[in-house]
Amino acid sequence: MKLRKVTAASAAVLALALSATACGGDDNNNVDSGSSGGGTIKVGIKYDQPGLGLKEPDGSFSGFDVDVATYVAKELGYPADKIEFVETKSADRENAIARGDVKFIAATYSINDERAAKVNFAGPYLLAHQDLLIKSDSDITKGTDLNGKKLCSVTGSTSAQNVKNDIAPDAQLKQQAGYSECIAALQSGAVDAVTTDDSILAGFAAQDKYKGQFKLAGLKLSNENYGIGLKKDDTATTDKINAALTKMVSDGSWQKAVDANFGPAGYKNEPAPKIGNIVS
Repeated sequence: MKLRKVTAASAAVLALALSATACGGDDNNNVDSGSSGGGTIKVGIKYDQPGLGLKEPDGSFSGFDVDVATYVAKELGYPADKIEFVETKSADRENAIARGDVKFIAATYSINDERAAKVNFAGPYLLAHQDLLIKSDSDITKGTDLNGKKLCSVTGSTSAQNVKNDIAPDAQLKQQAGYSECIAALQSGAVDAVTTDDSILAGFAAQDKYKGQFKLAGLKLSNENYGIGLKKDDTATTDKINAALTKMVSDGSWQKAVDANFGPAGYKNEPAPKIGNIVS
């Protein structure tokens, strides 16, 4: 009797454990079973960069990074309605990947050695450059023209400091909490130029409320290779994403996304980069 009671209890525990496993499954909740199984995928993007990654007032998302992420997710087996976009701020991108908060990140994520030591990168899918956004009637034509002028970037950014250190030491550096504040200062005349990646600047300039007011100086002060970040050593998914990006370029979807998101700002984008080719 005693043996039978223990066996019955053990069976009950085993059944409960199996039930919990069936319900819970893998604790990595950034990706489920794909479109065939009705699952979803979590993708990291920016929420505050017009033209790249922006959460609209109605809760939808727009921008070039969003278009790239949507295309890639579809190639991985997840249609648009199976994608859950997650806000990933610049300082938290590597942590978000390591924690498993997202499957991959497409968020103006420049590839460099320090980051590549922590995550895998697919791509690059866009070659951007540090540049200046100036008023349409500005007489700034080269970096040294910023000497004595007011230059804006966000607090903690290296972009403006690079200009001040290497190009225009007499520029008056103004720092704001975000690029929206810098753009507003440029519009009002409080600053003479805003600096960061040209793709980000073009996204802001392409907004309806700014159309025709600004232009990019076209100085190409640095090379920024945007890649898709994902978990370190996930070679299988990296290869699949690279294949998806290659297809996006070859079928014309890449150029269509560039034109739709940056065209209104007159952004002269570089040709689509060759996957795996990092321009330094």
